[in-house]
Amino acid sequence: MLGAIAGDIIGSVYEHHNTKSADFPLFVPRSMFTDDTVLTVALADSILNKVPYINKLQEYYNRYPQAGYGGFFHQWARSADPRPYNSFGNGSAMRVSPVGFAYADLDRVLQEAERSAAVTHNHPEGIKGAQATAAAIYLARTGRSKEEIRAYIEATFNYNLSRPFHEIWQTYRYNETCQGTVPEAITAFMVSTDFDDAIRKAVSLGGDSDTLACITGGIAEAFYDGVPEGITRKVFEILDTRLAAVVRTFYGEYQARKIEEYL
Repeated sequence: MLGAIAGDIIGSVYEHHNTKSADFPLFVPRSMFTDDTVLTVALADSILNKVPYINKLQEYYNRYPQAGYGGFFHQWARSADPRPYNSFGNGSAMRVSPVGFAYADLDRVLQEAERSAAVTHNHPEGIKGAQATAAAIYLARTGRSKEEIRAYIEATFNYNLSRPFHEIWQTYRYNETCQGTVPEAITAFMVSTDFDDAIRKAVSLGGDSDTLACITGGIAEAFYDGVPEGITRKVFEILDTRLAAVVRTFYGEYQARKIEEYL
């Protein structure tokens, strides 16, 4: 989960001012958390406290109403009777990383990823994007190789993860859909050499940089066994006290072996 938050914060500066270079400062004074982080922490809080996803998503929206949500989510979150709006936007995938880390078997991960998505993103592509992201995290954290992850995602979700990264990089443009974001974010992870490189490759695609890096970051954290200490420290400097407390509690509950890295 921290990898996804780091990706969001690092990518936040480049969302509306894209860079096609991987050579950029990871953190600058304008680096901030966005709705990607807020809703990721909302799902973590929901899992920790066994509260329905819909309740925590609305609660966190009300706590952080200016975090940069899409228009349909604004309407949904403000509704007294929120109903899913058939979205296939990448919001279902950007917030799902806690699901990939919290559950002990792949079937449960897929089930909870669908449930977390369907409260808003009940279009098949919205659900698929969340499931593919959460599954990649689960497979990465349970020791599967990149080729095993690629084979599973391609066979199960019909995403093409075999396109050369440089070809994607040359033509990629801003895309807010799951089907136009998730395969590219996973591919950035696939061709990376470490966590830092994964984030840099995701941001260098351009487009919806914070969400691309958020999705890539969650998977990269799982595969590379954590987030580098320097990045972790900067993330906690940027998070507010409330969000940081939920992140720490989540790691204490679901990744106790690594909790000392996040204190």
